Amino acid sequence: MNGFDGWLLFEIALAGVGTGGLYALTGLAFVLIYKATRVVNIAIGEMLMMGAYFFFALTAGMNLPVWLAIPMSLVGCAAMGAILERGLIRPMLGESPISSFMVTVGLGSIMVGLVELIWTADQQRLVEFMPNKHIPIGQALMAPKIFYGFWVAVLLIAAVLVTFRYWRGGVALRATASDQAAAYSMGINVPRVFSATWSVAAVIAGVAGIVVGSIGGISSVMGSFGLSVLVVVIFGGLDSVLGALVGGVIVGVMEALTGFYIGGEYKILATFSLLVLILLVRPYGLFGTHEIERL
Repeated sequence: MNGFDGWLLFEIALAGVGTGGLYALTGLAFVLIYKATRVVNIAIGEMLMMGAYFFFALTAGMNLPVWLAIPMSLVGCAAMGAILERGLIRPMLGESPISSFMVTVGLGSIMVGLVELIWTADQQRLVEFMPNKHIPIGQALMAPKIFYGFWVAVLLIAAVLVTFRYWRGGVALRATASDQAAAYSMGINVPRVFSATWSVAAVIAGVAGIVVGSIGGISSVMGSFGLSVLVVVIFGGLDSVLGALVGGVIVGVMEALTGFYIGGEYKILATFSLLVLILLVRPYGLFGTHEIERL
């Protein structure tokens, strides 16, 4: 391989790592919900979409400045997560996993319908708020939105991990994830942990939605981003934070290489081929526990 091809490959891989960071960020939201409540939230992509549309409504609809619209959008995401947990998920506790799974499937469809009813199915553009100058890394160039989006993902992931490692609420989450009955006996308010987890996960998904929307625009089908995220978390392990991070980067790079060398239409084929392979070889994922129940 000559030098030019080497730098080209590096540039493609960098783009994949940037996208993988957003997969990992959204995967972290998925894993947090699963660890705390044992709910496979198939609507994580639609929660991401809602965060983007909250931001769009505040900036394009109400002409609010970006610095105000972003925190307001995330507050809306947090409220949405708490309402969904209290209204739809908590009544399903104790039911079979497939019942909760189907509730999230229906939830995703409802969110898509609401978006199309309010904003139509047409693609929209978010207001530009990131630098637009390409980032040179050696002889490679990285798209600015992917570069900055990756670092937003890295910083938020680090903040969440540190918070849940040292914050009292994070200890309560880990205790609840390990054994709900034991957490109850230790005086932990488990329903409150459930609600807080859904709120935090919705905020994380909202951040990812704003970044993803700023890169490729928003529409009622952007929830399909969640399909790649689902592959990421199954690949890494449904209950593994490390698996979400590693899986996100691997899937991102694989999709970038597949899209460039074979064609963009084959990216989803490569992604789901990886899903089938990991289910055959390690059905609990790279870092997941063996006890995970498959639907």
